Amino acid sequence: MRNPSFIRSYCSGEWTEDIDYLDESGKVIYSGKGIRSVEPGIDDHVMVGGLKKPFLNTSAVAKIVEIVKRWKWGPELETQLDKLQFMPNMTHIIQAMKIVKDSDASLSLFRWAKRQSWYVPSVECYDILFDGLNQSRDFDAIQALFEEMVQESSDNGVSLFSAYNRVIQYLAKAEKLEVSFCCFKKAQDYGCKIDTQTYNDLMMLFLNKSLPYKAFEIYESMQVAGCLLDGSTYELMIPSLAKSGRLDAAFKLFQEMKERKFHPSFSIFASLVDSMGKAGRLDTSMKIYMEMQGSGLRPSATMFVSLIESYAKAGKLDTALRLWDEMKKAGFRPNFGLYTMIIESHAKSGKLDTATSIFKDMEKAGFLPTPSTYSCLLEMHAAAGQVDSAMKLYNSMINAGLRPGLSTYTALLTLLANKKLVDVAAKILLEMKSMGFSVDVSASDVLMVYVKDGSVELALKWLRFMGSSGIRTNNFIVRQLFESCMKNGLYESAKPLLETYVNSAAKVDLVLYTSILAYLVRCQEEHDERHLMAILGATKHKAHAFMCGLFTGPEQRKQPVLSFVREFFQGIDYELEEGAARYFVNVLLNYLVLMGQINRARCVWKVAYENKLFPKAIVFDQHIAWSLDVRNLSVGAALIAVVHTLHRFRKRMLYYGVIPRRIKLVTGPTLKIVVAQMLSSVESPFEVSKVVLRAPGDSVMEWFKKPIVQQFLLNEIPSRADILVHKLNILFPSSAPEIRSLSPPKPLIAGRAI
Repeated sequence: MRNPSFIRSYCSGEWTEDIDYLDESGKVIYSGKGIRSVEPGIDDHVMVGGLKKPFLNTSAVAKIVEIVKRWKWGPELETQLDKLQFMPNMTHIIQAMKIVKDSDASLSLFRWAKRQSWYVPSVECYDILFDGLNQSRDFDAIQALFEEMVQESSDNGVSLFSAYNRVIQYLAKAEKLEVSFCCFKKAQDYGCKIDTQTYNDLMMLFLNKSLPYKAFEIYESMQVAGCLLDGSTYELMIPSLAKSGRLDAAFKLFQEMKERKFHPSFSIFASLVDSMGKAGRLDTSMKIYMEMQGSGLRPSATMFVSLIESYAKAGKLDTALRLWDEMKKAGFRPNFGLYTMIIESHAKSGKLDTATSIFKDMEKAGFLPTPSTYSCLLEMHAAAGQVDSAMKLYNSMINAGLRPGLSTYTALLTLLANKKLVDVAAKILLEMKSMGFSVDVSASDVLMVYVKDGSVELALKWLRFMGSSGIRTNNFIVRQLFESCMKNGLYESAKPLLETYVNSAAKVDLVLYTSILAYLVRCQEEHDERHLMAILGATKHKAHAFMCGLFTGPEQRKQPVLSFVREFFQGIDYELEEGAARYFVNVLLNYLVLMGQINRARCVWKVAYENKLFPKAIVFDQHIAWSLDVRNLSVGAALIAVVHTLHRFRKRMLYYGVIPRRIKLVTGPTLKIVVAQMLSSVESPFEVSKVVLRAPGDSVMEWFKKPIVQQFLLNEIPSRADILVHKLNILFPSSAPEIRSLSPPKPLIAGRAI
C-alpha cells in the first residue's frame, strides 16, 4: 500500500552528471550539466537554465480551478487534468474545491483525484463535498458519497469522524428519518464517535415525527457511549420524557442537570409540573412548582390550570382552591374550562356551597355555564335533597335557553318523587315530554319510587296522571302496585290494576294467584271476601277454574274429587313451577281446612305427595323408624299430612304386621303445639320434645286399634272444643315471603266428606 505521507519534495539542486553534445560528425560541441524537458504529471518543477524551479501552490491551485470551471465534469475534464505540467497533491485539490464551490464540479475533481497515486483520504475534503451537496439539497448524492466514505474508511483505517457526524446532522435536519438513522447505525458499527450535536439532531427528528421511543433509544445509546449531555439536550429530552410518561427518567435528568450547574428553563419546569400532576404525583409536582418560583420564574396561566386540574381530579379541593386564589392574585383570569371543572368537582364531592359560589362568579365573569355544569350542580342538589336549590337551577337553565339532559330530568323527578311533590313532578314530566324525550321510563321510575315507599295513594294518583297524559308503564310496575294495594287492603283499587295487567297480555302466574288466595284465607270481612273472590276471578288463571270445580258436587264435575285433583296437577310444568306448586298446595290446604273440607284437603295432599312436591316428607327406615317431616308446611297442610300419614302407617302396621321401633313426627317449634293438641284429643301416645313428637311403635299399634282413632283417621272427627287449633301464624313456604297469616283464630271444623 502506498505510504500516504509520501509527497514529492520541491528540489532546487542541479544535475551532477556531465552531458556531451555532439555534431553530425561526432565532434563535441559542448560539455556541461545535463538539461531535459519536464514530463507532465511526473515532475513537480520546471527547469530554468540548469536549475529546478518548483510550481507555486497558488499557481497550481489556479490552474486546477481554471480547468475545473471550464470543463466541469466528464472525460474532457479528466483529460485536461491528466495534462497538468506539474504533480498535484491533496492540498491543491482541497484549495481548488473551496474556490470552485460547485458541488458537481467538486465531486468530479474529487473522483479524479481518488484515482491518482498521490491521493490521500482527507476529512476536510469530505467536509467540503458534504457541505456543497447539502447546500444543493442533493441528499441522494450525500448518501452515495457517505457509502464511499464508509468503504474507504474501512479499507484504509482512516478516521473520518467529523464527516460521519456532518452527514448524519444534514440528513436529520432535512428530516430524512430512515436514511439518517441508517447512517447513524453504520457509524456506530464502525466505531465512529458520535458527537452531542448529532445525537441532538437525531433525537429532535424522531421527536418531531412522534416517535419518542426511538428518540429514547438514541438517548440510551448516547449514555452507553459515555457522551455528556449539553444544555440543549437536556432542554430537549426532559420535556419529551415527561410528556411520554417516563417520569422517573425525566426527573433523574432534571436532577443531573442541576448538579452539572445547568439552569432549567421554564419549559422544563412546566413539563414536569404538568406531567407529574397528571400522573397523580402531586407532592413532586408541587415541589417542582415551588422550586421554580424560588428560581425567580413566574408561573404561567397554563401551569396554574394544569396544577388546579390535577389537584381537583385527585379530590384535593382545598389545595386546588388555594392555587385558584394564587392564580387570580397573579393577574390571570380562569378560563371557561377551569370554571367548569372546579364547579363540577366541588359539586360531585358534596361541597355545594363552594360550587354554588364559584358558579355565581362564573356568571359574573361573563361565562355562560354549559348544560353539563348546570346538570352536575342540579343533580348534586337533587341527591342532597335540596328541592328549592334544584328547582332554582332548573328554572335558570330553562331561562338561559339550555336543554336539560335525560340524567338531569331523572335526578329532578326522583327528588320530587321522594319529597312526594306529585303535582310539581307532573309539571316537570310534561315539560320533559315537550322537549322531545321519551317519558315512559321516567314516569315509571317515579311510580316505582311511590310503590317502594309504600305510598300507595300517591302511586295510584300518579298512575291516573300517567293514564290521562297518554304515558304508559310496564307490567312489572303494575304488578308491584297491585301487590302493594293488596298488602294495604285496597282491594277495590287492586282489581282494576289486575285487569289492566291481564288485558295487556301479561300472564298471571301461579305464585300471584296463590298470594291472592292467601289474602282470602286471612280475610275477616265479608265485604272484602267478595272483592277478593272477584279479584281471583279476574286473574283468569287455570287454578281458579280448579278451585271452582273443587267446591262443586260430583254431578257438576262429572268425576270424583281425587281424579279431578290429579287432572289439575298433571297440567303443571314441574320443571318451571315446582316451587309455585308447593306454595299453592300449602295455601290451598290452609283454605280447605278452615272451610272444613277435610276430604278434599286429603285428596290434594295425596296428589301433591304422589307428584313428589314433598319428596322427603315421609321416610320408612325398615323396622327401625318411620317419620313424617312437616316443618316446611303450613298449618293446614301439616294437620292434613299428619292425619293422612298416620292413616297410612295404621294400614301398613295392621294389614302387613310391620311394626317399627318408633314413629316420629318432626314438626319444628312452630307447628309442635298445633299437632300435639290435635293428637291429644284422641289420647295419642306421642310425647312432645323440642321439635319432634315421638312414640314407640308398639304403643302406636295399640293406639291404632281404638275405635276413636279409626274414626279420627277416617275423618270422623267429632266437633269438640279440644280439637280447635291455633291461628295460622306461620310463614308460608313460598317465593312470596310477605305472605303471612295474620287472621284471628279460626276453628278446624271437621265433617264428613262431601
